[in-house]
Amino acid sequence: MRRQPLEIQTLYAELLERLAAHEASRAIGHVPGSFVLKSVKGSEYYYFQHSEPGGTKSQTYVGRRDAALDAVAQSHADAHSALAPDVESIQRLCSLLRVGGAMVTDQGSARVLRALADAGVFRLGGVLVGTHAFVVLGNLLGVVWEGSSLRTQDVDVAADLSMSIVVPELTADAPGALESLEMGFLPVPALNRKAPSTSYKVRGQGLRVDFLAPAKREGQKPIVLPRLGASAQPLRFLDFVTENPVTAAVINGGGVSVNVPDPAHFALHKLIVANERPAAMHAKRDKDLWQASQLLEVLSEERPGDLRAACADVTRRGAGWVRRVSDGAKAVEKVAAGRGIAVLEMLRS
Repeated sequence: MRRQPLEIQTLYAELLERLAAHEASRAIGHVPGSFVLKSVKGSEYYYFQHSEPGGTKSQTYVGRRDAALDAVAQSHADAHSALAPDVESIQRLCSLLRVGGAMVTDQGSARVLRALADAGVFRLGGVLVGTHAFVVLGNLLGVVWEGSSLRTQDVDVAADLSMSIVVPELTADAPGALESLEMGFLPVPALNRKAPSTSYKVRGQGLRVDFLAPAKREGQKPIVLPRLGASAQPLRFLDFVTENPVTAAVINGGGVSVNVPDPAHFALHKLIVANERPAAMHAKRDKDLWQASQLLEVLSEERPGDLRAACADVTRRGAGWVRRVSDGAKAVEKVAAGRGIAVLEMLRS
């Protein structure tokens, strides 16, 4: 792990501000496409021509041309032009961050995340978890993680069943967004053929998208998430990272605004799941402990208050949670001396 230069941290903060402003301005002008006129038997009709995330073009009938629709078409053109400088500014900032050594998400995964973001998945409470979230958290904390454990093509998106939605009627079609990319995503059949798929994979490649949700008990069946139009694999302890996420940016050719777990909660969650792994998943356990140790090093030095608050949250959840986090902290101590001590002391205080 190494610190990012102050200039890069400043650029990242500016990127977050630009993305937040851009998201706030999402309106008719943000919809990719344009109004076109078609003449049918002497009358003119408006259609909205747009491209899906994968590049497929389609047209949607709007209505017969009149003064009101003329005004809508003109408003869209004006708003779309006004957003162009924002997009260029975001792309420029991402270019500077890449050159300056910020952590970058691979192209395939970034395309997937952009499609999910454009479909509204993150506006509807979806949270990016897993290694891609760990990469994003590096930029958020102003550090660069170093190690082979960063290489992954698994995109993990978690969401609670009872998501807090500002716009009740808003929904997303997450599987449709993946299909529209035309990258070859196919549903991965569940072990129980009667159960819905919770994963999508590109045949012959490593790129995979998993939808996850907090489980209330062991062996729970896939959970349907109506807001995302998808089913999710339930996992115990996942609610610890889906509650109160923070906004961050995925960096590639452009920026994508996503939700990621609070860094301190993410670190303690890694301590929990590491020791829950079966013996056959030893490599993933090592990966969990490595990521936790990296985060704990930064948090104990620069954000001890965040770590203390996360430990207090663990304590409120009961003795079972405290035991699991303590066991994980002791395991971290064996591979990275000094990284788990702060957690153990905070849990005892």
